[in-house]
Amino acid sequence: MDDLWRKSALSLAQLIRAGDVSSREVAESHLARIDEVNSEVNAVVEVRPDEVLAEADRADATLRSSDALGTLHGVPFTVKTNVDVAGYATTRGSRALVDLVATVDAPVVEKMRRAGAVVLARTNMPDLGLRLNTESSLYGATHNPWRHGYTAGGSSGGAAAALATGMGPIALGNDIGGSLRNPAFCCGIASIKPSRGRVAAQDTSAIYEATLSEQLMLVEGVMARQVGDVRRGLEVVMGSHRADPQSVDVPLHGPPVSKRVALVPEPFGGETDAQIADGVRRAGQALADAGYEVDEVEPPFLFDVYFAWAELMSTTLAVTMANDLGLIGEGGLRFLELTDAGFPRATPESTTLLHQNRFRLARAWREFFTTYPLIVGPTWTLSPFPLGFDITDAESALKVVEMARFVLPANLLGLPAACVPVGFASELPTGVQIIGDLFRDDLCLNAAEAIEQSLGVLTPIDPR
Repeated sequence: MDDLWRKSALSLAQLIRAGDVSSREVAESHLARIDEVNSEVNAVVEVRPDEVLAEADRADATLRSSDALGTLHGVPFTVKTNVDVAGYATTRGSRALVDLVATVDAPVVEKMRRAGAVVLARTNMPDLGLRLNTESSLYGATHNPWRHGYTAGGSSGGAAAALATGMGPIALGNDIGGSLRNPAFCCGIASIKPSRGRVAAQDTSAIYEATLSEQLMLVEGVMARQVGDVRRGLEVVMGSHRADPQSVDVPLHGPPVSKRVALVPEPFGGETDAQIADGVRRAGQALADAGYEVDEVEPPFLFDVYFAWAELMSTTLAVTMANDLGLIGEGGLRFLELTDAGFPRATPESTTLLHQNRFRLARAWREFFTTYPLIVGPTWTLSPFPLGFDITDAESALKVVEMARFVLPANLLGLPAACVPVGFASELPTGVQIIGDLFRDDLCLNAAEAIEQSLGVLTPIDPR
């Protein structure tokens, strides 16, 4: 079955469990697909075929000897290069970290393996994840599968491009400023940025302990071509872990709420392409057809939320940048220079005011969710740009930040946000994100699934 790489993670798990195919056959199909198309997109940056096949063989042996199988038994998955996999370098896309070899798996990798999944490959990212465009000083640029020479998004761009081209059915990435959602939008796949604390986020290879912005805004998450796979992946990786003191055990499903949606086709704060706004309205219509009540209304204090995210990130970078300067390549440094908002170094007073303001904004959004449990809007407000556009000059760099503005509320406020494609704009994929209240990841995924059932799945494709 040479086309096993086309199938979803859930379909592969069912085929393997039924004995219709082996985990080795599935792995071989994906390894062959990597050999066939990766040179076109540069999404996969490290793969060890002998180790992959040995791990698949162990999964097959377990299938023959045990009925206690995990829900993704034998299914291959890819891992972004800033997530620890024992025996692999956690390079974070940086040439300076090629010798930083992890000794144990990150919690999300540990849990995927516990569910029977097989590590397939590592995927590309920009240096330290500090661009919305996957261009690495170590690995080079990842190309958008739909248009060579265009961005796949960042920072989990390698993961998204690999999924879109069939080089893996499910992937692990992370998100502090849209990094699970930006690439999903660019490549036409699905993803979930989970609620803060739902998924343990910690690497033993970390250069330093998690900064305050990471503690409050960074999450690990799952990407796939179909929402059902994203849901299953989240079920596998969620829950507390000893490595992350903020991780918690919270059921995925919460109590019933009203099926009301706040639709935001053109979010405040900048330009929105008319075709992308139309895509948001298509999603709104799909939800209305599925029984949701949809109103075009904007959540509160959007500019304040954008500004607070930027202030929190900037004050953290002011402290860590002295250590990070030697780790970031030329492109990453230029992007940081061009987008420097000039925030002063934090003081006790400014830090206190920042977090008082963050609490005020969270309270306002919590109140908004009592009327509208879901917010649906664009992931990016403009289509994917040519590689290098984000570092051309200050105007282009700030345009990239502006077009990604609507991803920021979910990070600042710790909220879940699911992504799903809704069609095309300028012949490139476009999609929406569905934002919910804290720990209502289930509502986000339910709505994303309803949109997908109406508007379809775009991938896998052959890279163009």
